[in-house]
Amino acid sequence: MSVFIIAEAGVNHNGCLQTAMQLVEAAVAAGADAVKFQTFKAEKLVTQSASKAEYQKQTTGAAESQLEMLRKLELKYEFHFQLRDYCRRQGIEFLSTAFDIDSLAFLVNELGISRLKIPSGEITNGPFLLAHAQTGKEIIVSTGMSTLGEVEAALGVLAFGFLGWEQPSWEAFQQAYSAEAGQAVLKEKVTLLHCTSEYPTPMADVNLRAVDVLQQAFGLPVGYSDHTEGLVVPIAAVARGAVLIEKHFTLDRRQKGPDHQVSLEPDELKQMVLDIRAVEQALGRPSKMPQAVELQNRIVARKSLVAAASITAGEKFSAENLTSKRPGTGLSPMEYWRLLGHTSHQDYQTDDLIE
Repeated sequence: MSVFIIAEAGVNHNGCLQTAMQLVEAAVAAGADAVKFQTFKAEKLVTQSASKAEYQKQTTGAAESQLEMLRKLELKYEFHFQLRDYCRRQGIEFLSTAFDIDSLAFLVNELGISRLKIPSGEITNGPFLLAHAQTGKEIIVSTGMSTLGEVEAALGVLAFGFLGWEQPSWEAFQQAYSAEAGQAVLKEKVTLLHCTSEYPTPMADVNLRAVDVLQQAFGLPVGYSDHTEGLVVPIAAVARGAVLIEKHFTLDRRQKGPDHQVSLEPDELKQMVLDIRAVEQALGRPSKMPQAVELQNRIVARKSLVAAASITAGEKFSAENLTSKRPGTGLSPMEYWRLLGHTSHQDYQTDDLIE
C-alpha cells in the first residue's frame, strides 16, 4: 500500500480563501494525496489569558495574545464548502482538523468529511476523543508530547466510542481497549502518528525510532507528522516504515504567521513527494534474493574456476594450477576445495574454464 501523504496547509492561508485555494493547487501540483486545514472558533479553543508558545511569539510577536492570533487564522465555515468542492474537482482529498466540538460536528454533519485528525494537544481531552470516535469515521491520532500510557488511554476512549458502549468511565475505557472487538475496531479505524511538538524540531529530538515503538506497542498503522526543517526526516520515516506522512507547507515562508517559517514551499513539497515515492520503490519486500535486473550481471561479475597454468590429463588439481577469474559461466570457486587433490580427466590451457 502506498504511503499516504498529507500536505498540511493548516493556518497558512492566514484567513484568506484565495490563499487557501492556492494552497490546494500547490498540494495537487506536488502530488500529495490530501490537503489538510484546521477548523476552529478561537473563542472555543483558548481562554483570553492563554499565552502563546515561544515559537509563536517569535513568528507573530509577543504582545499579541494567542486568542488574537487565532482569530486572524480562522478559516470561515462557509469557506470550507468551496475548498471541499474545489478539492473534489482537483482530485485531492480535503481534510481538516477540528479543535472544538462544534467544529467537529460541522466537519462531520455538514461538510461530510471522510476521515478525522486528532492533533497532539487533544490526546488527553477525553470528551473530545469520545466525540470523534462516536462519528464512526476513520481517525488519525497525532501523539506529540505523549507517553505510551497516554496513547493507550486515548485508544481506550476511542475503542469505547467506536463500539457504541454506554456509561463512559476509566474502567469502561480499559475494558473496551482490552476487548477483542475493541482491538479489532482500532486496527480498522485508527492510524497513529509519531510527532515531536516543537517548531521547528531539532534533529536530536526527532526520535524516529518511536515509529517502531508505536508499531510494536499497539499493533496499529503508524505514520509520522513532521515539524523539522527540510525533507530528510519525513523521507527517512518512510524508510523506517511510516505509512502516512504529514508535512506543513506554505506558498511563501516569508509570510507573517506562526507556521510559515517551518513549512515547505511548493517546490520543496513536490520534491518530498517524489523522494517518498522513490523510497517506496526502493524498499521492496522483506526478502533477500537476486533481483531480476541482477541476473544478467552475475555472469560478468562473478568468477569461475580456471587453470592457473597448463594442466595435463592425469595431473592432480592443486593450489598452483587452480585459480578463479571472470566470467562466472563455469564451475563456482566454492568447489575449489572439493577439486584439490583430485585428478584432472582432460588437458587444460592457462585460463581455460574447469569443467
